[in-house]
Amino acid sequence: MIGKNYYRNFDFKAAESYIKLALKEDIGSGDVTTDTLIPTKNKSRALLVLKESGVVAGLELFKRVYKLVDPKVIVRSSCPEGVAIKGGSKIAEIIGSSRSILKAERLSLNIIQRMSGIATAAYCLKRKLGNDKIKLVDTRKTTPNFRSFEKLAVKIGGGDNHRFGLYDMVLIKDNHIEANGGIENTLKVLKKNIKSKELKVEIEVKDIVEFKTVLEHGRKTVDIVMLDNFDIENIKKALKLNKGAFKIEISGGVNHKNITEYGKLKGIDIISVGALTHSVRSLDLSLEFVS
Repeated sequence: MIGKNYYRNFDFKAAESYIKLALKEDIGSGDVTTDTLIPTKNKSRALLVLKESGVVAGLELFKRVYKLVDPKVIVRSSCPEGVAIKGGSKIAEIIGSSRSILKAERLSLNIIQRMSGIATAAYCLKRKLGNDKIKLVDTRKTTPNFRSFEKLAVKIGGGDNHRFGLYDMVLIKDNHIEANGGIENTLKVLKKNIKSKELKVEIEVKDIVEFKTVLEHGRKTVDIVMLDNFDIENIKKALKLNKGAFKIEISGGVNHKNITEYGKLKGIDIISVGALTHSVRSLDLSLEFVS
């Protein structure tokens, strides 16, 4: 079931290319166990079961795996994505060739377990944040070649996406600043070289001194300022100084234990959490054959 247009702008063609490569990696020259034990004409019915409570994400991609392995396999899902579901729930029914179901099993589970873990983490953090005016976003700390899946999972969980890659936003980090001889010189170079305002411009600052420099020299070029690893008191100081000049992003050290504190502050626009994708635990789902 597709909900809330989560997949509206998703590149299924690129996703299928990834799935094909992953199937080739897993199956190789053939599933020797299945081909040895299971007759070609065998048909089976299997259930996708949620073993623990959480948010399911990636059902459409789960289905794509079976479609690519065997278009005749039927996958029926009645579970909405993006909502909390109790453990023990039956998420989907798979009917078709036993051999095909077994060949697709591991990859389909790997995808939906990973995406559901990310969606669940985003969902829980968003609820803890308790402030719908603040965007909870991911970062580029993603699994190589799996970024589109992971960023989709964040959205299904109620979060938002930061830039997708190096090409769709100017984001000036600490190493850019160091390589450019300091933040003031970096802002001068930015002002000189920026060609258009089609792309958003964000700059990271490490302390109040750097923030004041951006206030002084970056008003005409910078859209967003990232307060990197600021404590609550320094965030409050920056917000007071900002007076709406820039959108403010908080990054570094945000977790489920402290995110509610940030949600109470007025003037924060974005909170980015790399842990949403780089260290999340997969949700436990299993595929169970039934008679």
